[in-house]
Amino acid sequence: MALRTMTALLVGLFFLLHTWGVKAQVKVAMEDRVEVTLGTAAEIPCLYTTDDGFGGLIIEWFYLDPAGKQHRIYFQDPTMRIEETNSQFTGRIKVDVTPSQGSGQVLLRVLETRLGDEVDFICLVKSLTDGNDQGKTQLRVFEKPDHPIIESVDEEIWYNNEEPVKIGSCEAKNGYPRPNITWYKDNTPLSNVPNEVSVESRVATGSSGLFSVESELSLKVVKEDQGSEFYCEVNYQVIGGFGMLESEKKKIRVRYPSDEVNLWVKSPKRDIKEGDTVEFECLGNGNPQPLVTFRRERVELNAINNVLELRNVSRLDSGRYECVTTHIETFEEVVGNTTLFVNYLEPADVSPEETLTLSQGADLNQSCNALSSLKTHTVWMKNGVKVATGNILSLRDVVYDMAGTYECMVTVPQLVGMETSAVFQLIVEGSPEISEPQSTSLEQAVESTVVLTCRARGNPRPTITWRSAGSLVDSQSNVTEDGVLSWVNVKVSSDLNVSCHASNTNGNVETLYSIKAIVPINDRPASTVGTVQSDTTDKIPRAGSSGVIIAVLIICLLLLAILGSVLYFLYKKGKICGRSGKQDLTKEKTSRDNIVVEMKSDNTEEAVLLAVNGDKKSGDQ
Repeated sequence: MALRTMTALLVGLFFLLHTWGVKAQVKVAMEDRVEVTLGTAAEIPCLYTTDDGFGGLIIEWFYLDPAGKQHRIYFQDPTMRIEETNSQFTGRIKVDVTPSQGSGQVLLRVLETRLGDEVDFICLVKSLTDGNDQGKTQLRVFEKPDHPIIESVDEEIWYNNEEPVKIGSCEAKNGYPRPNITWYKDNTPLSNVPNEVSVESRVATGSSGLFSVESELSLKVVKEDQGSEFYCEVNYQVIGGFGMLESEKKKIRVRYPSDEVNLWVKSPKRDIKEGDTVEFECLGNGNPQPLVTFRRERVELNAINNVLELRNVSRLDSGRYECVTTHIETFEEVVGNTTLFVNYLEPADVSPEETLTLSQGADLNQSCNALSSLKTHTVWMKNGVKVATGNILSLRDVVYDMAGTYECMVTVPQLVGMETSAVFQLIVEGSPEISEPQSTSLEQAVESTVVLTCRARGNPRPTITWRSAGSLVDSQSNVTEDGVLSWVNVKVSSDLNVSCHASNTNGNVETLYSIKAIVPINDRPASTVGTVQSDTTDKIPRAGSSGVIIAVLIICLLLLAILGSVLYFLYKKGKICGRSGKQDLTKEKTSRDNIVVEMKSDNTEEAVLLAVNGDKKSGDQ
């Protein structure tokens, strides 16, 4: 009842004002365009101002169809709100009014936007006093297309076609508005060029209204296109600008003949030396690679898969090599070449001779040469020790110690493993030399045996003889690495001199041993063996060592016999305690005349009895 009363009052007021001729001024402001992604909600604002202080307004929303006809979808006055039925927006719109003093906002929300929603929307605002205004906003709907799919031709393309041939196709589906496709070759965009580049596009619209675009690229191929990358770029509109998608990149295979071939040494990647295995490779600038043949000095060589292998090369393999193919269009011979140089090092040679004989004190100049294609380095070795550098070995005042085997080693620093060597034998001739003994003056006990040694060297090998008192002495000898070692067993009976005499065709030398015989001071005969040798580590056989043992045993037996004789003699004389019954030993006067000592030498059976006081007595006393 109250609502009806209020409505009646407003209507009455409206007619009253209309009768008085007073109109309220209304202004509407709207955005030119609202953009939205397909399927999301679109919000279209409508701002208004009015000087009608009573606030009574009528609001209407319309849209324009493609023919320009206006259709109302919403009505609102102070008493009601009506959403039009049988509209493409029925059930998908909402209107919110936010009034304030003298102004306000009407917000139209279109839910779950469709492609058909891309129309112009009109907002009409009226006052109760016939003042009105309207505004218009265009709704734009966008949909990003799927990622582009590119397909290229699988077979090789012959390069000399007169017309452009198909390179590939690119397709972008389900975009809105219609996307555009641009082709690129190695990051350079392609456009239509008569008789060179052709780009054809086709557009399809699905039941959803979304666009699918397919583009086909044709190109007049040149051989430089071999290995080039082709791809397509899809440009599409998005809210506030543009978007871009790139396809994967594809390479085409261009078939064209080789008009040039290149030949080079594939391995080794260094200077080549004799004994190496060398591989040549030949490649043309066409596609596919041509079949080639290898030859040297017009002689064809066997090769596999455009690779020529030479094993264990020598300097004779140096020279010019060629690989040859035939141009399939002109049938002309296409040739590539390279030059092979095999470095060499000839066997080392020593001169003047491999065996050299010099006299002591002479000088030696021995050369070692090895012809090489590269710079060489030479060292001289003896017994594993470096003795000189350079191809000349110089020795001054040669002596026996310099004799031996020398090796010259020649290497090429530039190439590892390139080396050779040679040896020569140095022989030094001269008169004998006797190694000085530890001592030549000796003292030995009488009847002892001494071993004397003598070491001599020389070239020719010396002969050693021993002499004593002008007579030859039997000796023994062994040949050593650097000479002769000789020794004699000398029995000392008195002072004597023994000489070692070494001689060869170049001279002689001797060493004299002086031996002084020493008489033992004790009461036991001495029978010892002494050894005197030169300064050498050679082992000398011990002559008479078993005889010494026998002599010692005999002496011991003789001493036991003497002791037994003395005891028996004392027993016979009654000097042994208990022999003459009871005797007072403590009171008996000892007679020094009854104590004797028997001394006996090795070379006489005579026994001499001495009294304690030193008087000599006959054997029967």
